Amino acid sequence: MAYWLLKSEVETWSWDQQKEAGRKGAEWTGVRNYQARNNMRAMKTGDLGFFYLSGADKSVVGIVKVVKEAHPDSTHGTGQWDCVDVAAVADLPRPVTLANIKAKPKLKDMVLVRNSRLSVQPVTEAEWRAVCALGGVSDPPRA
Repeated sequence: MAYWLLKSEVETWSWDQQKEAGRKGAEWTGVRNYQARNNMRAMKTGDLGFFYLSGADKSVVGIVKVVKEAHPDSTHGTGQWDCVDVAAVADLPRPVTLANIKAKPKLKDMVLVRNSRLSVQPVTEAEWRAVCALGGVSDPPRA
């Protein structure tokens, strides 16, 4: 199992909308970057991810779980782009801002810090634990 970070603009898909999708989850659509698409293709059912709000907020606000592996993105008819389905698992008690992450030396190599534009990115287990701790999650879920 693996850990990920998935970015969304609040105007496009909010954390509240993700939670409203329930246990069935929702497609993570609209990704039009090959590296991000390939990251989704690598995801397995049960993998966990951070729900990250980009735009003005720039913060991790929740935890999601992959509930359906990569399949064609229903918002694009060519079959070139894939998506996964994710369901909300938990709110972070405290949002973790990009500034919080950048301030932690042990997170300096996190993809979010090095390539902040990538919309779907891997997270190491050590990074997962560190961000969960910053967000007030004392016993982080494991993939």
